[in-house]
Amino acid sequence: MKLARHPANPILLPDPTSSWETYNVFNPSVIFHNGLFHMHYRAQGLDWVSRIGYAVSEDGVHWNRLRQPLLEPQDNTDSRGVEDPRVVEIDGVFYMAYTAYGREFHGPPETAVRGGGILPMIARSHNLITWERLGSIVSGEDNKDHVFFPRKIAGRFAAFHRRHPDVWFATSNDLITWREEDMAPIFGPRPGDGWDSQKVGANGAPIETEYGWLMLYHGVDQDKIYRLGVCLLDLEDPSQVIRRPAAPIFWPEELWELRGDVPNVVFSCANPVVEGTIYVYYGGGDHVIGLATCSLDNLLDFALHAH
Repeated sequence: MKLARHPANPILLPDPTSSWETYNVFNPSVIFHNGLFHMHYRAQGLDWVSRIGYAVSEDGVHWNRLRQPLLEPQDNTDSRGVEDPRVVEIDGVFYMAYTAYGREFHGPPETAVRGGGILPMIARSHNLITWERLGSIVSGEDNKDHVFFPRKIAGRFAAFHRRHPDVWFATSNDLITWREEDMAPIFGPRPGDGWDSQKVGANGAPIETEYGWLMLYHGVDQDKIYRLGVCLLDLEDPSQVIRRPAAPIFWPEELWELRGDVPNVVFSCANPVVEGTIYVYYGGGDHVIGLATCSLDNLLDFALHAH
């Protein structure tokens, strides 16, 4: 099983005429809503600070983008950038999980707390353009790769986050309070020297199927090569892994994936399903945006039956 690259790749490039997306556009979220593909993507410009831009498409391949970013750094928690958005719609409201990259130390020198310079942040919107920032899932620790489930589970908001080295499952009543007793690790890097032996993290929103939640995730090996894999989680209790095939489903092959600003990277924050096809949008080499696809039925079959 392997995802198929779209022949139009890469589908979004940096804009050399722009000050804020001059050098890199990558790691996009894409949600299919009202017959259109809506993309929120990470961009780096002349100051190398990450911002989040917006683009829209009728076919998921050709894009029109806004000339200004939607989210920019606003204080010390995100002074170095806002990164890697992942958007879902729950009960008619849009929620964005994004990473704030700020200072490593917080507070005055005599009481500064080390850590928490990379935080899993939350924002809310009713139109996909204007966003209200709500806070973070955790504080005081470096944590990222978080994404929301596309519906509530047992009446609660549910999300993944990455408390190194494991992927964690967490729930909240209101998106503001995230209690430690409502969090649990799901899985971590596999022992040995395989493709996901050093680091793992969630990709786009999990996909609900009759057999369980289909989760795409990324793994990193000892050579720092990023690949994508898949696992299947229990529908009622997503902290329980049903299946986790050993083989990856996607890896760097194109020149712009093998080199780029960071070499050997394919990193996805989005896998919407449209008419039975999974659209996997990804950053290639932390530089441009690519698209790979597969049939939902084929990927589910792989998750259920591969070794």
